[in-house]
Amino acid sequence: MQTLAIDCATENCSAGLFANGELAGGDCRTLGRGHAEHLVPMIAALPGQGRADRIAVSLGPGSFTGVRIGLATARALALAWGAQVIGYPTLALVSAMARAQAGAVPVSVVMTGGHGEWFVQEFDADGRSLAPLASLRPDDAARLSRTDLVAGSQAEALVALRGYGTALPILPDARQFALLDETALVADAAPLYGRAPDAKLPGQAQ
Repeated sequence: MQTLAIDCATENCSAGLFANGELAGGDCRTLGRGHAEHLVPMIAALPGQGRADRIAVSLGPGSFTGVRIGLATARALALAWGAQVIGYPTLALVSAMARAQAGAVPVSVVMTGGHGEWFVQEFDADGRSLAPLASLRPDDAARLSRTDLVAGSQAEALVALRGYGTALPILPDARQFALLDETALVADAAPLYGRAPDAKLPGQAQ
C-alpha cells in the first residue's frame, strides 16, 4: 500500500510518499504563506506523481487557510485516484517527532494559535493525549504545562516563560508521518480549528 501524507497547517508545507511504511520521497518547505501554490507541484514531483491508495492529511489546529488547503487537496486527489482519505491531528505529529528526537518521554506541544493564544496539548511517553486540545493565553499555558520536554513553534517561548524545561522548536513535517501510531489516524477528515470561530451567526449565543 502507498500512502501520501500532506501537512500544510502551519508555516511548513510538506508532502511525503510512503510505500509499505517506508518513505519513498518527500519535500518540506517553510513558507509562511503560499501553500496553495507550492503543495500540488511538490506532490507532482514525488515518485509516480505522488499517486497513492491512501491520503493522510493534517487536520490542524493551525492556520485556517492552510488546514483548508490541505483538506481540499487531499479530497480532490482522492476523488481522481479513487483513494481513501484519513486525517491526523497536527499536534500529534509534532509530539511523535519530539519523542523520536528525545526518547519515549511525555511532551507538551505548544504551537502558534490565533489572537495571541497558543494551541497546547500534552502527550504521554506512548503518544497518548493526556488532555484535550486547548487554545490558551501564554501565561495560562506556562502555568498549566507540566512536562519537562516542550515541542512546537512556541516551545522556546513557553520554556522561557515558566523558567525550566527543554525546548524543541520544531514544525510538523509530513515526511515523518510514519512516526504516528495508527491510533492517531481518523477516518473522519474534518478540520480541527482549536478555538471557536470569531464570527457568529445573528442571534447566536455569546
